[in-house]
Amino acid sequence: MAQEKVFPMTEEGKRKLEEELEHLKTVKRKEVVERIKIARSFGDLSENSEYDSAKEEQAFVEGRITTLDNMIRNAKIIEDEGNSNVVSLGKTVTFVELPDGEEESYTIVGSAEADPFEGKISNDSPIAKSLLGKQVDDKVTVQTPGGEMFVQIVKIS
Repeated sequence: MAQEKVFPMTEEGKRKLEEELEHLKTVKRKEVVERIKIARSFGDLSENSEYDSAKEEQAFVEGRITTLDNMIRNAKIIEDEGNSNVVSLGKTVTFVELPDGEEESYTIVGSAEADPFEGKISNDSPIAKSLLGKQVDDKVTVQTPGGEMFVQIVKIS
């Protein structure tokens, strides 16, 4: 049997997934069942777009529940190794794009909790892969889909 994928994440990330899972199971699931029940009352199901829509939403919700269950069951909490001088999972790294870019900060997290809009990037992203294991003042070449980018690490926390 194939080994299950491990999902590295912070304690906070796991808690958020657990909250989402609880909401889906206790609130969203009931809402969708109610939508299906109402849609059935409209008559002929073969031409009932409301029923089709509700069933699609139900499939999405059930799929998300299964995904979240799996991610939580296979979560590996990121431990702080105590070395704040090296970029690692769970650390926030600040860098500048060379030669004269602005400072950018990202927290490197597991793919399960990545959210670039909140400054959390996946450890599988090109930027994170290039920065992991590096230290302050290191100049790093980042391979991106748009080409090479050169950055200098200015802070790790």
